[in-house]
Amino acid sequence: MKKTALVLVIAAMAAASSVQAEVSVNINLGVPAPRVMVASPPSIRFDVAPRFISPPRLGFYVGVDTPYDIIFSSNYYYLYYGNSWHRSGHYNGPWVEVPYRHLPPGIRKHRIENIRSYRDREYRVYRSNRDHYRGRQFRPDHERRGEWKEERRQDRNEWKNDRRQDRRERKEDKRDRRQQGHGRD
Repeated sequence: MKKTALVLVIAAMAAASSVQAEVSVNINLGVPAPRVMVASPPSIRFDVAPRFISPPRLGFYVGVDTPYDIIFSSNYYYLYYGNSWHRSGHYNGPWVEVPYRHLPPGIRKHRIENIRSYRDREYRVYRSNRDHYRGRQFRPDHERRGEWKEERRQDRNEWKNDRRQDRRERKEDKRDRRQQGHGRD
């Protein structure tokens, strides 16, 4: 009887260790299959063309007074929706998902939270003095498309000229500091 009990205990321990080994093997080898999710493009439509303003710190137009994060840059509309970016040639779509690396550099250099913050700050300025607002703004319509391009071209040229002037001034300051340092020797 003692022998039978001893054999049963040894068999139970062997069975338990083999079950444990199987569980361990299954856990180590069991890799879940990757889930592929395909998101459909957003079907966002505006009843009225959104108003866009251009906060100076951003350098592109952002939609205001709308529940969506919509941007106008490089002749395209960009929509941040569902944690991804979408692009369209018209503010009502059709929207096509755009990988982050294919966004214009001006948009890529800002996080969406910062874009929202600059937009909200500039929109408060716009709302407080709508009739005399001095910033850039537009509401999409086909009659003004040529004017927008010309405005953007002028703004771009002004920006480039400002940068050139800043570089010249920095060089002159650097030269003056160097000359002052040599004059003391």
